[in-house]
Amino acid sequence: MLNKCVFLDRDGVLNKDYVDYVFSAEKLEILPGVTESMRKLKEAGYLLIVITNQSGIGKGIYRREQMHETHRLIQEASGNLISHFYYAPGHPSISETLSRKPGTLMFEKAIARFDINPASSWMIGDKDRDLVPAKKLGIKTIQVDYNDSPTADFKVTDLTAAVPVILGSP
Repeated sequence: MLNKCVFLDRDGVLNKDYVDYVFSAEKLEILPGVTESMRKLKEAGYLLIVITNQSGIGKGIYRREQMHETHRLIQEASGNLISHFYYAPGHPSISETLSRKPGTLMFEKAIARFDINPASSWMIGDKDRDLVPAKKLGIKTIQVDYNDSPTADFKVTDLTAAVPVILGSP
């Protein structure tokens, strides 16, 4: 039996996004309602997988170890509800990569590893580039923060508002 999954962008969905990157405990601010929302999705049988571009690594702004520590803190704050973090460290100004969203490689790796059914899965992101690869793979999309995405199937204010959309869908 294939698994259903909610793919989550990190910055802007789980934690407050900053222009100058989130890579330390001092900058990490989990958004209101995130932990409770993730718990509801997990209880409904969804895997929770984070799919995140982390171009600050490729640009030399922070190290992988700092990003891993940030992910550990997010996991700890969420009660260890996240099944896996996938990240793309590159940036087009440094080098090309197939992993970076809007590419589909991080999603494809997760689908293969966790035996995920894209048709019963969702992607929640705050930017169009988060949603484009999901749409290509047949994953339903939700945009948070009301940014203007032509790709989004649904637009809501935040992760808390996305939960009833997901749980109320057939």
